[in-house]
Amino acid sequence: MKDKVSTVLAFDTSNYTTSVSVIDRFESIVLDMRMILNVKQGGRGLRQSHALFQHNQNLPDILEKCFAQVPSSLIGAIAVSDRPRPVAGSYMPVFTAGLSTGRCLASTLNVPLLKFSHQEGHLAAGAYGSGISMAEPFLAFHLSGGTTELLYVRDGLITKIGGSGDISFGQLIDRIGVHMGLGFPAGSEMDRYVRNVNAIGKSLLRPVHFKDLNINLSGLETQASRWIEKDSPDLESVSWQRFKTIADALITWTELAVKKAGCNQVLFTGGVASSETIRRMVMDHFENTEERIAFGLPSLSTDNAVGTGLLGVREIWP
Repeated sequence: MKDKVSTVLAFDTSNYTTSVSVIDRFESIVLDMRMILNVKQGGRGLRQSHALFQHNQNLPDILEKCFAQVPSSLIGAIAVSDRPRPVAGSYMPVFTAGLSTGRCLASTLNVPLLKFSHQEGHLAAGAYGSGISMAEPFLAFHLSGGTTELLYVRDGLITKIGGSGDISFGQLIDRIGVHMGLGFPAGSEMDRYVRNVNAIGKSLLRPVHFKDLNINLSGLETQASRWIEKDSPDLESVSWQRFKTIADALITWTELAVKKAGCNQVLFTGGVASSETIRRMVMDHFENTEERIAFGLPSLSTDNAVGTGLLGVREIWP
């Protein structure tokens, strides 16, 4: 490979974000571009077909800006997220947008096409700059709009050891936010309402119930919706109570998982993990404890192609 070929161009086309990144062989982020997909006011998400259409509309614009900054001669490989999780049968149509574009570019530039899962990319991006040693076993919470999973990671192998049996924490936040009149996704806006609030009383919502390392969350959505309809609480109170309930659940879940897995490195990643409120509550609880708690950088916790690019670099230049 020629010396000047020094970067990996990466794609991640999740259900709500079109992402393109360029990572150099020293794992520096050369470029990180994203476009959030449009969801109509009052909507609670997008159909796969609508999301796929928007990705296909966004990618040419992003790539035009990308190649204006990074010459194609510097690209040594294309990395793509081609499925949600690294397990057999994992599939979502939205990832075909990035995969198709990546295949075309790899063929045109005559460079390797590297495929990873969206979840693997999340973990790589979350661990970047977090202090988590990926050379040692660690626990990871993948907390995104559609995923709430507890993972055990060792030697690059990801094993799911717990998760939500119904909706995700992200869906819980977004649905309550939309119910209160916010746009979708609602998490970042709800987070802003409580950013400078230390506490608003004790938690009013019932705690998350655990069965081993698994949970269910739809009951919390029903409870919160009834509270809103009955008492018309202000958005600040609803937001704080929602984040408090989630943070308390993550604290309990972490303690249970560390004890069962015998592993005290714990990484939190995914869009929900970018919440400043949740981060503060969880980190405060585990301060001065034996658990090594780490949150990915907020900008790299939400959906992005940086993690996919990092994985590509490590495969091309191990």
